[in-house]
Amino acid sequence: MSHALLQVSNLGKSFGGVRAVDGISFDLAPGELLAMIGPNGAGKSTTFNMLNGQLRADQGSILLQGQELVGCKPRAIWRQGVGRTFQIAETFASLTVVENVQMALLSHDGLLWSMWRRAADHRRSDALALLAQVGMKSQADRPCHVLAYGDVKRVELAMAVANSPKLLLMDEPTAGMAAPERKDLMALTQELVRQRGMAVLFTEHSMDVVFAYADRMIVLARGRLIAQGKPQDIRDHPQVQEVYFGSGRTFEATAR
Repeated sequence: MSHALLQVSNLGKSFGGVRAVDGISFDLAPGELLAMIGPNGAGKSTTFNMLNGQLRADQGSILLQGQELVGCKPRAIWRQGVGRTFQIAETFASLTVVENVQMALLSHDGLLWSMWRRAADHRRSDALALLAQVGMKSQADRPCHVLAYGDVKRVELAMAVANSPKLLLMDEPTAGMAAPERKDLMALTQELVRQRGMAVLFTEHSMDVVFAYADRMIVLARGRLIAQGKPQDIRDHPQVQEVYFGSGRTFEATAR
């Protein structure tokens, strides 16, 4: 792919004698949503954690706009423009919605997390603008612990884009959400991608979400990349059908 934002080449990671990730390569362009799918144990989380710097790759290269990320700490990678959301939303339950986003802005601006008592004074208008983008401005002064789970995920998304990331890693973004909430969150993510020109790599178990919102898909099995392409190509890929669902099952059977 030309003009790739992210270039992953021959990436590998072992734990003892187990090859959790075995020489995978893929690219990701600005403005693109790329889904990474595969059965449990396929290597998705290990790949995510290497991209984020939480694990160091044993082999291979991770280039973000030509800059090598292998060996960098998570905070350094975050500062280079890689954001992340988690399967279980990570917010400060005791703080208000807007204070959560202000905390993310404090971190982006290089100020100490120990200054949290001053978070309420820091870039409130910028935090409110971010909340407006995710449809949460009207709830800005509510504590996070009273929010519905879908709304917490929206706050987390606002926090994740506070540092204007070039690349956003989303680990199971719709886990624990009802179908309408899943659709709303991914439609919002798609809109932010288009507006900001950022790229998104996401893992997801809900195939209805994957096929509705992914521009492209990569499929892992036992640590190896077995297929990549447009969703319609992956849907009919015989090897993907076999390893992901077993004989006789289809992607449509998993939609819910």
